[in-house]
Amino acid sequence: MFRPSTRHNIPSSSSNPALEVKLNKRQSGIGSSGNGGPSSRYPYRLNFYERPPTLDITLEEFETFAIARLRVLSQIESLSHRSLPFAQLQSSITNYTKQHLLLSSNTARNANLDEERRKDEIGHWVLRLSFCRSPDLRARFVRSELALFRNRFETDDVNERAQFLRSLEFDWQIVDENEKMRYEKELRNCMWEKKDDAFRSESWFKVPWYTVPDLVGSRRVFIRAGMAYVPQSLQISLVLQAFASRLEKALELTAKNLPRLDEDDRLGPVIDHLASSFLSGVASSDYQSSDSEGAQGVVTAEMVDDVARKHFPPCMRNLYDRLKRDHHLKHFGRLQLGLFLKGVGLPLDEAVVFWRRMYGATMSDDKFNKEYKYNIRHSYGQEGKRTNYPPKSCQQILTQNQPGTQDSHGCPFRHFSPENLSSFLSNTYPQIDRSSLEMKDILDSVKNTHYHVACTRVFELTHGIKKGDGLGDGESVAHPNKWVDKSRELEKDIIDRIKNKEDSDEMMIDS
Repeated sequence: MFRPSTRHNIPSSSSNPALEVKLNKRQSGIGSSGNGGPSSRYPYRLNFYERPPTLDITLEEFETFAIARLRVLSQIESLSHRSLPFAQLQSSITNYTKQHLLLSSNTARNANLDEERRKDEIGHWVLRLSFCRSPDLRARFVRSELALFRNRFETDDVNERAQFLRSLEFDWQIVDENEKMRYEKELRNCMWEKKDDAFRSESWFKVPWYTVPDLVGSRRVFIRAGMAYVPQSLQISLVLQAFASRLEKALELTAKNLPRLDEDDRLGPVIDHLASSFLSGVASSDYQSSDSEGAQGVVTAEMVDDVARKHFPPCMRNLYDRLKRDHHLKHFGRLQLGLFLKGVGLPLDEAVVFWRRMYGATMSDDKFNKEYKYNIRHSYGQEGKRTNYPPKSCQQILTQNQPGTQDSHGCPFRHFSPENLSSFLSNTYPQIDRSSLEMKDILDSVKNTHYHVACTRVFELTHGIKKGDGLGDGESVAHPNKWVDKSRELEKDIIDRIKNKEDSDEMMIDS
């Protein structure tokens, strides 16, 4: 398979092609499609990933390509648990993959097909190493990969898709005209379109009935002598079944060979991190504000209370309310809330004012300066190693520094009991009634450990957003600060619309 290069400090080829690790052109295909055409290694957009890549890659690529794919698979799993209409689900997957894992067809212009498909292939094979360890991980990985493949299959160029299927050389038996007419009545009963022209133009395949359980279960195929007669229009079920069965077998084989990786201690931590990210439901990433500080505006200590009431996600609202009530938070609670406020736009000097004010009379100025001010400055990179720490992501909050009984940090959806969670949500967000169906949906997601799905549903309910839209294009909440960014963005849109309407009304009066 591919071999990580020891030159792990070399940037990925997407950022600096001149520093890319040199690859064997015969193996990689790179360099043979500079004009955007297909290469010898990647002739098709679709891929069954049956041939392990024999490439030299950097450790940075090993991790970054896998994380890019992990984000897509995590988003797909999140969307699949939100009971969206099929068309909306496919549209959301398409939009998300275009942003995070673009894969163009051969007909695309100005696209680096080799680089896109190389990134896609490497990411897939790295994640195989992470998710082959247990039956549960393998099943979740197969489901997400299957949904991604289906989306690509249905959006692929028709001619390119047909060429790809021919290259797989499936052992499907073609039903000839004599057999087709012999079972005409039975085959017609399986078709949605009953017209004669539709039946004559349709072609059929025979496959063992157990290879298409979805079609058998929905009674969409005719079965005789253990063979299912599958129309061309339902060919995707055959392809998906073949993709899933081959991937399942490959994952089991990978699991048997996984101990060999112990020989390379550079890969173990990366693989462990990827697996834990997937189990928590979100792919970790440092927060990067979607807007400049000037666009969002600096948040002062005086403004925090108003911002908290309007825009804080449940985890941070819980911490802030506890701080207001008790005038104290334990270490990890202060760290989680402090870094979050830093990401919201609270400068260092205002952060000192905010925390001093929140502790109030329970603490003297001397004690605050000696025991707490240093930690505030440290989190802003002004003390110690002077590291500019980013706000904690949902994945970090879910998996790191688990709270005890006296702690306030963590994720309410994971760390609260169902009763406490219901009370907290109904008391904090008046839009959510404790006995409503919406609350039941949220608790069902929590019960199934889909915490990010539950949090995203709360965002939709508290902001008047249609179910499934999330933070936009179906994106789930993966970072508390992204919740705030989107919430403030929605508020700004409302204010702008009101202002534009007022200006329009004034113009009409003046005229």
